[in-house]
Amino acid sequence: MSAPELVTLTIDGVPVEVPRGTGLVETAALAGVEIPVFCYEPRLGPPVGACRMCLVEVEGIPKLQAGCTLSAQPDMVVRTAAASPKAAEGQEATLEFILVNHPLDCPVCDKGGECPLQDLTFRWGPGQTRMTFPKRTFDKPIPISPTIALDRERCILCYRCTRFSEDVAEDGQLVARNRGSLTQITTFEDEPYRAAFSGNVIELCPVGALTSTQYRFAGRPWEIQNVPSVCGLCPVGCNVSATTREGKIRRILSRNHPEVDGGWLCDKGRFSFPHLLAEDRIREPLERVRRRGFGELGWNDALDRAEELLRGADGRIVTALSGSETLEQAYGLGRLLRQGLGAHSAVLPEATSDALDAFRAPLSAIGHAQHVVVIGDEPVADRAPIVDLWIKQARRNGASFTVQLGARLDEELEGRLRDADRTALIWSGRGGGGGARLAELAHRLGLEHKPGSAAFHLPATPNGRGVAAAWAASADGEEQNPEPIGLLIVSGDEAAADPAVRALAEQAEKVLAITMFQGLAVGWADLVLPGTSYLERDGTFVNLEGRVQRLRRTVIPPAPDELAWIAKLAERFGVELSPYPSVIFGELAQLLYGRELGYEDLGERAPLPPRSDFEPPEPAPSAPIPPAATPAEEHFLGNLSLQRYRPLFSGPAVERVPELQFQRPAAEIELALEDADRRQIASGDTVSVRSNGSALALRASVRKSGVPGVVRIAEEHAGDLGLSVEVTRVPNAFASTGAESA
Repeated sequence: MSAPELVTLTIDGVPVEVPRGTGLVETAALAGVEIPVFCYEPRLGPPVGACRMCLVEVEGIPKLQAGCTLSAQPDMVVRTAAASPKAAEGQEATLEFILVNHPLDCPVCDKGGECPLQDLTFRWGPGQTRMTFPKRTFDKPIPISPTIALDRERCILCYRCTRFSEDVAEDGQLVARNRGSLTQITTFEDEPYRAAFSGNVIELCPVGALTSTQYRFAGRPWEIQNVPSVCGLCPVGCNVSATTREGKIRRILSRNHPEVDGGWLCDKGRFSFPHLLAEDRIREPLERVRRRGFGELGWNDALDRAEELLRGADGRIVTALSGSETLEQAYGLGRLLRQGLGAHSAVLPEATSDALDAFRAPLSAIGHAQHVVVIGDEPVADRAPIVDLWIKQARRNGASFTVQLGARLDEELEGRLRDADRTALIWSGRGGGGGARLAELAHRLGLEHKPGSAAFHLPATPNGRGVAAAWAASADGEEQNPEPIGLLIVSGDEAAADPAVRALAEQAEKVLAITMFQGLAVGWADLVLPGTSYLERDGTFVNLEGRVQRLRRTVIPPAPDELAWIAKLAERFGVELSPYPSVIFGELAQLLYGRELGYEDLGERAPLPPRSDFEPPEPAPSAPIPPAATPAEEHFLGNLSLQRYRPLFSGPAVERVPELQFQRPAAEIELALEDADRRQIASGDTVSVRSNGSALALRASVRKSGVPGVVRIAEEHAGDLGLSVEVTRVPNAFASTGAESA
């Protein structure tokens, strides 16, 4: 690729050399000159020049120009408000016009102290107002969703929010209604803003028009602290900043890591933090007491009871890990059980093949790909929502997009991928072995020799890869399945909520559960030890790229960190284990990476390790991916295959946040368009779903992209349905005929 053409231009008398076409705002910054902006935000795409705050004088052009819409050209001479009285007058007039109807309520506005309008008015605006008439007012606040409030009188019509909805998230739910001075920001048809990334408009808003209902009147800038950390709710590992006040988390903000999240954050990561204060939060150890249910224990008594359970199991111990543990927790628990007790059995979260390290690249590479191929039957938006945004960016840039059910590609597609320089393969399917098969496909296409290409496996758990590696490093020896199970250790909320783990608990003689919430383990565990959230831990996670990122404790948990009592318990079994995560990480880094590493080496924006040489992975087991579509006559009005899925807005944390309940999946069944047509089912119809003697009434949602012969129901609404279901429309007087596309 040829080097970009460099051009020289002058800004406020300072010469600067940049690639031709560089935006003038960025060019001015390189010259040490600020061009103030409101509507301009590079992540939203091409500038629109809506606010006119960036007015500059360009030599040879008689009128002032919107600087954000200009790009660097040879021999340009630009003067900003700092050097041009004409530009300064234009900017002052722009601010005066913006403030004509803007309320001066900075002392009570949630944006006060963090407001670009406030800052730029002090620096560039008029010293006093000439307007003496009453300002325009509206009803306030307007709840556009349970998580977002709108104060219309503060809006300056920069269109950042609507551009995000239309051009980045592509949900199209936030729109501008009417024209001219009557223009208002609203939701499409006044429906709630029900989109996975809606909360980003709060951060994008340069004034206090869009605010968080959770943070509203909860803190002032001089009363809060912001702690940099990483989201622990999906395998992306978005960088976040947790705002705390008086020992409680008040809000979560994105913390832009351009290679990982691009500065965006899904609503699950942004709004689910109140689960830390859930009513059924476990704060003290609980023990099953015969005839009296569960009773609280002191920590010394709890450790005595845990030691008794561990010794009484006689090595017949199985550990069910959630994949949400830190590296340090998984390693510490492994050291205790495998070295102290000789236990060699664990139910590990879905792991990723190390062979994919040969195709490692930042997630941002997806946005620049020429071809994106998603393999598997799980929607990317449910597994790793930020990856879905990168895919949308790639499609906007002209990339081809293909969804495959299996890793076997047709010859035409494979030929295109071999010839392309930038290909992104993404595995988003159920079952083990996906990472190995993806690595084999990427190798067959020669992607290890193409720096712009990459292969990504989307695990089902936030730190599945890191937990598997840390557990393996805790001791040598092959895993063994004891019969019968003397003690089942359930680690984390996700494992405690898993029906498969519950079934395993029925086979165990005793159960020790580590969880945050009483509703997950009380009733079937013999001893329950309080768990902590990713927001309450120090430690590290490994995201789906293979990037090791630092978690920081943002608030003090109501119970000791797991690593602290694991270390005390390990001491009773003669295992030397530090209670400090930083010490454990240093030991673990030597085992996993063969070199000394400390938290300080990770930094606030963790680097991505380089690619390794390709080594053929171990043979992968067959994955339970639904078969390709069968001929229509084979399933015409017959049974359909049921696929249970875990939506993004589900899980123990979401269930305990009232503001997120509107985002949880409805009791509906997703059908392919062909299957719905043959059964005369339309979106919104009530259908009867029968299987194994059970029957459910669900709302139909018809999908053009659905797989014929396969229906999808969220796990929480699937009940006792089996793998094969019969779906029929429930007649009613107002039902429509024929299917529609959802």
